[in-house]
Amino acid sequence: MVVVLCTDGVCDPPKCPVVDVREDKVIIGEKDNICTLTREQFDILKEKIKNDEL
Repeated sequence: MVVVLCTDGVCDPPKCPVVDVREDKVIIGEKDNICTLTREQFDILKEKIKNDEL
């Protein structure tokens, strides 16, 4: 699953950051600026967001 994080009316697909959720990893960012997390790391990040820790 790929989620594009653009603001309405300001979408430039090559520059829009994405969250690319794969079976074994999650890639977050845009073209030359990315962060790759394991699924375990991503699950920790999700929980921290859900619990208002971030």
